[in-house]
Amino acid sequence: MSKKIFWCSNCLNMSTRPRITFDERGWCTACQWMELKRTTVNWGQRQQELQELVGKFRNKENGFDCIVPVSGGKDGSYVAYMLKHKYNMNPLAVTIRPALELDLGSRNLKNFIESGYDHIHVSPNAKVMQILNKYGFIEKGFPYYGWLTAILTSVIQVAKNFNIPLIVYGEDGEVEYGGSTETRNKSLFTVEYMKRVYLEGGYDKVLNIAKEKYGLSDNDLSFWKFPNLAEESEMYFTHWSYFEAWDSYRNYVVAKDHCGLEEREDTNSGTFTNFAQNDQALYTLHAYLMYLKFGFGRATQDAGIEIRRGAMDRDQAINLVKLYDNQYPEIFEQTYLDYYEMSKEEFQAVLDKWANRDLFEKIDGRWMPKFTVAEDFIIQSQATV
Repeated sequence: MSKKIFWCSNCLNMSTRPRITFDERGWCTACQWMELKRTTVNWGQRQQELQELVGKFRNKENGFDCIVPVSGGKDGSYVAYMLKHKYNMNPLAVTIRPALELDLGSRNLKNFIESGYDHIHVSPNAKVMQILNKYGFIEKGFPYYGWLTAILTSVIQVAKNFNIPLIVYGEDGEVEYGGSTETRNKSLFTVEYMKRVYLEGGYDKVLNIAKEKYGLSDNDLSFWKFPNLAEESEMYFTHWSYFEAWDSYRNYVVAKDHCGLEEREDTNSGTFTNFAQNDQALYTLHAYLMYLKFGFGRATQDAGIEIRRGAMDRDQAINLVKLYDNQYPEIFEQTYLDYYEMSKEEFQAVLDKWANRDLFEKIDGRWMPKFTVAEDFIIQSQATV
C-alpha cells in the first residue's frame, strides 16, 4: 500500500505528526491557528475571560491564588511573572524534579525562585521514576514517560493538598504546534484530556504494569496518581496560550530580563536554538526518538515556531532542519546507558525498535532518512506513524 508523506506548505510540519490535519492550501493546523490568531480571535474577549477566571481566586485566605508549573525555563517563568505583576495574583510555583537534571536548568530554576516567587520542589521516588521512564523508553518510545506523568499528577496533588483550585499551564501544545484542535476555543481542559492526549492513552496500562511486572505498590506510585476530584468543577486547568497570543521568544526575553534566565553558550543538541528545554538531558533523547518515529525532530519544531512568528522564511528553515534534525545525541549517550542500566547494544536495540523503516535506513550504524525535507515522499507500505 502506498502513502504520500508531505510537509506543510507554510512551515515544515510533517503529515506524520499525530493528530495533525491540513487545509486545501496545504497549511497545517498550527499555521491555520497562527492565521486565526492574527485575524479572527477576539483577544479582548479572551482577556476578559482571564480577568474573570483569576478574579474568582485572587486573594484567597490560604495565601496562594493559583499554581504555575515551572522548570526554571522561559515559559513557566513568563506565566508566573505575568500573573504576579500584571494580574496581581500570588502564584505558587511548583517544579517536579526531572531524572537527569542539567546544571544550567538547576541554575535557571534557582534564579527564577530568587527573583521573587514562592516555590515547592517535588522529588518523586527516583527509583520508581527510573522504572517508569525505562518502561516508557522501551515500550512506548517515550524516554521520560514517568516524569511527564508526574508533572501532571504531582502538581494536581499539590494543588489539592494546598486547596488551590486553579492551575495555569503555559501553552497548549496541540493547538500551538499542530495537533488536535478540540481545545482551540476552550479555556479549560480536563484530566481525561491529559490522559488521552498528553499521556497517549496509556496511563492506566503503565501503572498496572508497574504494579504487576515491577512489584510497585500503590504507595510507591502515590506521586503518579491523579487525586480523586469530588466534582469536575473542584479544580480548574487552563493554558495561558488560550488568553494571549503565544510567543516563545517574547517569553524568553521577559524571563531573561525579569527572572534571571540564562541560555546555553552553544546550540542545543539537535537544533539551532539555545534558550529552551535546558532543564534535563532526557529531552534530547525524546526529540531524537520523535525524529526516528515520525521523521521530524527538534529543529523542525523550532523552525516552525520561527516561521510562524515571522522571524524566518521557509527556505532558511529547510537548510537548518537538514543540518540539525538527524543529530544523534552523542553528548549524552553514556548518561543514558548509566541511567537506564543498559549496554550500548541494548540501548541501540530500543532505538532500532522505534525507527520507522518506511522513512529511514541504517547506514554505518546510524539511521539515515530516505526522504529529503520538504519534498513529497511516497512509501510503499503503511508507515508506523
